[in-house]
Amino acid sequence: MPIAIAVTSADLVLTATDQHTPGAHVLSPPEGQDFAGALAEMGRLLDRQGYCVAVYPASTPPAHVRRMHAVRAMLESDRIALLPSGLPPLGTAVLVRQLRQLSVCDFSPGVLGAAVRLLAHYIYAGALLPSANRLDRLPVELPRTRSKPGSGPCAVLAAPNRQLVRAGGEVTPAGPQFATSLTYAAGQAASDWVTGRLARQWQVQALHPVPLPAESAAWWGTGKLVEFAAAVPEVSLLYQMVGSMRQEACHWCGLALIGDRCAFCSCPVVPPEQRRQQAALKPADRRALAPGSGN
Repeated sequence: MPIAIAVTSADLVLTATDQHTPGAHVLSPPEGQDFAGALAEMGRLLDRQGYCVAVYPASTPPAHVRRMHAVRAMLESDRIALLPSGLPPLGTAVLVRQLRQLSVCDFSPGVLGAAVRLLAHYIYAGALLPSANRLDRLPVELPRTRSKPGSGPCAVLAAPNRQLVRAGGEVTPAGPQFATSLTYAAGQAASDWVTGRLARQWQVQALHPVPLPAESAAWWGTGKLVEFAAAVPEVSLLYQMVGSMRQEACHWCGLALIGDRCAFCSCPVVPPEQRRQQAALKPADRRALAPGSGN
């Protein structure tokens, strides 16, 4: 079943690491397109692809997020999943690349959309910063430390766990315990520590340099950084990871899904006992418990 992957910025569409990975559709921002144009754009995308999984950073301007939800509401479509990502900019771009890889596999739209949360948990995203002076500006809570690393370089891991270490010593942030490739983007800083010590300690299998996303400087509070994200590179491993999860049928929209929530209608998975109780209810009572009923 054709599934389109959509994003809110061209920076989130990294160069594919293989010839089979498709691209992604970049949704126009409100300042670049009127509402009628946005409706037509999404309508054409659904006509071509059938379903759309749209991933956007949690820091996306509210006007753009409201526009996407308004388009979905006006089209009255249950074929659009709007999924925010709390990862840093480069981590979100790596997540989108994994979705693009999986979009050509035989997963249903509901499973692919629900896989966003699963895949994000296995992306190690952070940055090498010149100092810890602006850490309080980051849109992510970091653990309190007895003493800051001072004015020297520091490495910050924002996901899946949060950690702060000196970049001049032997210690690196706790890395993945599985095979990964390391995608990195250098701003106004040298990338030697990331491509050298960090890559060795994390035992990455390949390095992929990419341009620094435009949003990274604002996200991290400085343009003097090297952003990095380690993730599973092989589509076969990603396929096994997602395919091994137990699938459920969404009791509201009927799509297959993994995890505890449908990516398309946002309805949570109902435990078996609750399903049996709801099945015994009268139709009017079931409608009162449906999403958006206000109860």
